[in-house]
Amino acid sequence: MTMPQKTHAGKKSHECYDCRKAFPSKLKLITHQETHKGERSFGCNQCQKACVTKSALIYHQKTHHREGKSYACSKCGKAFPWKSKLILHQRTHSGERPFRCRICDKAFMVRTHLTVHQRTHTGETPYECSDCDKAFSKKAQLVIHQQIHTGKRPYGCSECQQTFIQKSDLTNHKKTHHAAGKSRECSECGRVLSSKSTLIVHQRTHTGEKPFKCIVCDKAFTSKAHLIVHQRIHTGEKPYECLNCEKAFSTKAHLMIHQRIHTGERPYICNQCQKSFVTKSAFIYHQKTRHREGKSYTCSKCGKAFPWKSKLVLHQRTHSGERPFRCRICDKAFMVRTHLTVHQRTHTGEKPYECSDCDKAFSKKAQLVIHQRIHTGERPYGCSECQQTFIQKSDLTNHKKTHHAAGKSHECNECGRVLSSKSTLIVHQRTHTGEKPFKCSVCDKAFTSKAHLIVHQRIHTGEKPYECLNCEKAFSTKAHLMIHKRIHTGERPYECNQCQQAFIQKSGLTNHLQNCHAKVKSYGCSECGKVLSCKSTLTIHQRTHSGEKPFKCSVCDKAFTAKSYLTVHQRIHTGEKPYECCDCKKAFATLSTLISHRRTHTGERPYGCNECQKAFFRKSALINHQQTQHRGKSSMGM
Repeated sequence: MTMPQKTHAGKKSHECYDCRKAFPSKLKLITHQETHKGERSFGCNQCQKACVTKSALIYHQKTHHREGKSYACSKCGKAFPWKSKLILHQRTHSGERPFRCRICDKAFMVRTHLTVHQRTHTGETPYECSDCDKAFSKKAQLVIHQQIHTGKRPYGCSECQQTFIQKSDLTNHKKTHHAAGKSRECSECGRVLSSKSTLIVHQRTHTGEKPFKCIVCDKAFTSKAHLIVHQRIHTGEKPYECLNCEKAFSTKAHLMIHQRIHTGERPYICNQCQKSFVTKSAFIYHQKTRHREGKSYTCSKCGKAFPWKSKLVLHQRTHSGERPFRCRICDKAFMVRTHLTVHQRTHTGEKPYECSDCDKAFSKKAQLVIHQRIHTGERPYGCSECQQTFIQKSDLTNHKKTHHAAGKSHECNECGRVLSSKSTLIVHQRTHTGEKPFKCSVCDKAFTSKAHLIVHQRIHTGEKPYECLNCEKAFSTKAHLMIHKRIHTGERPYECNQCQQAFIQKSGLTNHLQNCHAKVKSYGCSECGKVLSCKSTLTIHQRTHSGEKPFKCSVCDKAFTAKSYLTVHQRIHTGEKPYECCDCKKAFATLSTLISHRRTHTGERPYGCNECQKAFFRKSALINHQQTQHRGKSSMGM
């Protein structure tokens, strides 16, 4: 049965009731419907394979039984059942790429490859999944993806009955687990390899032989293939490109893993909890950490157990203090090699993890993952108590401690605040009693807790133990480091519920609410009558009358009325410019100058003149315009 419908050209389209696919003719629809019936009317007389259409049978006979003409390549002798296939093959010898993209000038051997590539520019994803609305640029990707919903795993291993979504996964499985012939079995460990050559390479892992050496850095490898892949680090070559997003990789294996992001395929399934994974390594890690499968390695010092020996070795360095990985430039040492790698990027300026939405780049993958949630709106960490969601797990943990600490035994009897532990409750209660038992031996300043005293003493010692791996800036407290990191990730977790403006710190949101949305401005200056939104801003304002400037620069002795003004001033001496434009990478010492600069990219001119409708990037430019062009009339528009 068909459902006729109008196409864009005005012709009737014939739609299949089973899958809603439409066809330009009734004949094509009837042929398609055979796929639902399971009827395969065209049988091969040589191998009994049955096909739905006659054209599929002809293709089968030509490719599998070599029936009809054969077209051989004069260069390598490879034969093809169609002349068109031979022409495509010959381009691999000649290097001819006749199909060129008009947008980026990239060329392709096959027209269909150009068509798929052009979708990276247009964003077109014509193959849509009917189950979850995920769309793809290639039909093959959709077919693989749909098997996730159907549970279909069409490629089964005849040896062990394990099934796979893709044929390539089955092939790899057979090579790894069921390689024929005991002649390819390793005499050291009993592993069976797929070929004699792979057995030879494998045996070198036991002998330690590494005959293939890199001429650039002298690193040696067990096989020539491993050396070739390594050399791409020096050459920058990435020959394997994803047709879906144009991201390139140095190995085919990395490309295949990456493509699973587009297809949604997660071939490694845990048989204990049914959680699935993109990579085998993630699957093994899950089993070892969640289900404690395999050996366990215990620390002799503290009794902590680890699923891997390597993790135990790293942990033991926290006891011994060993830091074997040293930076050649600044001599700083690290416990873990990856920490050294990330640190070295502060010297080279390398930021290999780039955001595809705004081109902002990061030195660590974890920073990119957090940053991308700003674009996607993803807030994966949800509070089970109040449904508030967070970008980072640490934010959720802090939220729970502050707002949902278990047990009323930690509730303050003065103000009703619930604290996370008895010790934090004791410290908190001192804010009501005024007790400050911890005194600084240098300046006699007193504190409610020992932790606050330790942080304070760092002002005198200059100690800043918390360092940013992205820019090497150091801080006296972990909290200040966490706030600073948001400059790099772009995260602004505190959002105003009235105007949606977001802030890096809670104090920024508090000040914004007082300055922009406060119903009453109750702090008036006794000198000039100016009304301020909060007491702290009134205090700073009154210093303009008294001349008091308590915050002095240690480099040039210049003094300021507020600490924040001193902080900005000190950047003149340090050269620090923490606010970077994501469009042109230009950096600025203050957030306000970055915001003004960003308007040159966005074209935004928020300060408009009511007299002549001319608009400006900055408020100062509007004021100057009004004074020179309109004789000081008040005509500011926002």
